Amino acid sequence: MSDPLATLGLDPAQTALYTAVLRLHRATRTELAQAMDGPVDKVSRQLDDLVRLGVIDEQSGEYLARHPAAALGRLIADRLDRLAEESRRIDSALGSIRGLIRDYDVGHDYQNGAFRVEMVSGADVLYESVVGMAVQSPPMRLLTAIPDERTMADFVRKFADPWIDAQQRKLLNVRAVIPVSTLTLPGVRDQLTRLLAAGGAVRTLDRVPSWFMTAGADAAGLPALWGGNLPDHAYNFYLVRTPIVVGMLRSLFEELWGRAVPLPWGRRGEGVVQVLRLAAQGMCDDSIARQLGVSVRTVRARFADAMVQLGAQSRFHAGVEAARRGWLS
Repeated sequence: MSDPLATLGLDPAQTALYTAVLRLHRATRTELAQAMDGPVDKVSRQLDDLVRLGVIDEQSGEYLARHPAAALGRLIADRLDRLAEESRRIDSALGSIRGLIRDYDVGHDYQNGAFRVEMVSGADVLYESVVGMAVQSPPMRLLTAIPDERTMADFVRKFADPWIDAQQRKLLNVRAVIPVSTLTLPGVRDQLTRLLAAGGAVRTLDRVPSWFMTAGADAAGLPALWGGNLPDHAYNFYLVRTPIVVGMLRSLFEELWGRAVPLPWGRRGEGVVQVLRLAAQGMCDDSIARQLGVSVRTVRARFADAMVQLGAQSRFHAGVEAARRGWLS
């Protein structure tokens, strides 16, 4: 049978020397060399190794045995740490397999032209299929661009509730880019506030180029005509299950997201809106600070945040832009 201590990092010679120290309990290098019937230099190097491993102690030229439970316990703990680190590396490698599979599929699709495309019809099918895909692999990251008021109104009136519920149940992780003009539509603020509270994220642009979505890393939705919306085409769209197309649309979404403006309805955003509203009433910084119960420095910091979020060059410009975006309503 193999030496069980070899698993802990002791070779046979070190194990034999450790056993000798245990039996003598306290001994010099010379005494241990005699016990091992070996040269002092070789035994000295092995003793240094055992001291470094923490299984014996050296005091005033003598070597003392440590209790095996304490000595080997340290080696066992070190070994377990190494095994845990190795396990983490294996888990990481296993996690990367999905990415490697996608890379393989991209190359395979590119070479063979095997783009999986199907026509999907109907708003109910669209919104229900998203939740269905999320149930299969939660939490599914959903990225969507909405270019028009009619699609936004349909979503708010009929389809927002199941998506918000899926977001609350950690089935979906929603990010959306919408036109700023849709913020003033009836019900939009209430539904978007609920979506944000559930963990979703929404930003606005003056103009969104087209409707599209990506559902996870493997599926994407494209309009019947790029640049168009869903209602004008009876909610007919193409569902594409090709990684290279999904990756392209995700990159496009991130580019739009980087240019878009956050909604002002989070905790920090509400503070920004408060100072803009009070400033619109003609109040100065000191008066705004007293009204809100914060410092003048905080008021000015919120004005600075507003200018950054709105891309404004002055407070006046920030106020105009905030009003245009429906922040002050």
